[in-house]
Amino acid sequence: MRCPNCKGKDIGKIGTNQYYCWHCFIELSIVNGRYSLHQVEEDGSLSSLDDLFEDEDMSVESG
Repeated sequence: MRCPNCKGKDIGKIGTNQYYCWHCFIELSIVNGRYSLHQVEEDGSLSSLDDLFEDEDMSVESG
């Protein structure tokens, strides 16, 4: 698995279909075969980053 933001492989699992990129510090979720990306704010809330990516970047590739 590679981060769709930084293309890094330093991904940790934090829950069911939820991951965290230790390189660019974003949270990734997989819903219906697509990534949903969020930035973790200082207060612990999440801000969506989905509108910053093209549709083809958000598709989870098998393998």
